[in-house]
Amino acid sequence: MQSDPALAARIFDALGDPNRLRIVARLCAGGPSSTSTLAAAIPATRQAAAKHLRLLESTGVVDSSKRGRERIWNVRTTTLSDVVDYLDQLSRQWDRRIDRLRKLVETDETT
Repeated sequence: MQSDPALAARIFDALGDPNRLRIVARLCAGGPSSTSTLAAAIPATRQAAAKHLRLLESTGVVDSSKRGRERIWNVRTTTLSDVVDYLDQLSRQWDRRIDRLRKLVETDETT
């Protein structure tokens, strides 16, 4: 993800929708779930939930498999780990910049 800001933007955009974020949170808390179960967890129709799930799948946040007539969804933990790593990297960059600014301000105050 570090080398692909476009992918990071798509993932953050996907997670920025409250219903999609609820779906991911539900999958993280409860494990693999069917489309019907996930649709019941959000204020949307089953068709809308399926659309949200397909978008999450296209970004690599979730994946699915067929079990009988149901589609079972699961969070791709590697993608979420990549997101956390990306945010940690950004946080470290900002921490370094803030430290440099603090040192500059403190140096100016003492002169």
